[in-house]
Amino acid sequence: MTSPRYGAPADAANVAWDAPRPAALTQSLPEQIAAQLSARIVSGHYAPGQRVMEQAIAAEFSVSRGPVREALRLLERDGLVTILPRRGAQVTSLTTEEVREIFDIRAVLNGLRDRELAEDPGRMRLLPALEAEVAKLARYARQPEMGDAYIETVFALNRVLTHASRNRRLRTILDSLALQTLRYSRLGLSTPQRRRQSVQHWQKLVKAIREGDGPAAQRAAQQRVLDSRDAAIRLLEEAEGARPAPRETRTRRVA
Repeated sequence: MTSPRYGAPADAANVAWDAPRPAALTQSLPEQIAAQLSARIVSGHYAPGQRVMEQAIAAEFSVSRGPVREALRLLERDGLVTILPRRGAQVTSLTTEEVREIFDIRAVLNGLRDRELAEDPGRMRLLPALEAEVAKLARYARQPEMGDAYIETVFALNRVLTHASRNRRLRTILDSLALQTLRYSRLGLSTPQRRRQSVQHWQKLVKAIREGDGPAAQRAAQQRVLDSRDAAIRLLEEAEGARPAPRETRTRRVA
């Protein structure tokens, strides 16, 4: 998968749907390391709360600890790790509060983006690629084992739509949220039922863009994001409820 922030593919086997952009060829060393680490965090290779050890990463990439520290600062900026005094970097935990904040913001921004695209006189140039990708989503939604492919295609589609926007500031903001959103999208799209629901919204978006219907495109985009938000929150709450309650601390009786 390719990091939208850093551009470099973390695993060449997973990027057939997204060729590296020219920016990936001029990445700094910290950006290259950050791209690798971000892909591991998003995929769940590094679990929430797990420490990311500077020394181990430096040894793996055969670099000094300086580029690794800078890479971790990039990840902290994107909300993927927290750097704690004297403890180093730790993968941020997935929380219902964060998912609400991120998805509520993204619903509004995606709605604005897709409305503008639907009302753009040049929108027809976007349609062939959009229709082809949504057709792939429809196939993947019918195959329960294709969950990862579905999520990767959604990720790629959002990048296509974001970078088709004429609003430069909107593109920058959406790119900055992409990695955090992807972590939760894996929860929100983790079931076949949710993927079938999701593809219906994508199909509505294609229709709205074809017809130049901005309000319909906005509604489809917002509902798509809010459905993922609600599904992710349900799973997080279920996981929280399944955790064993902490033992009560016994108070020592004073004679």
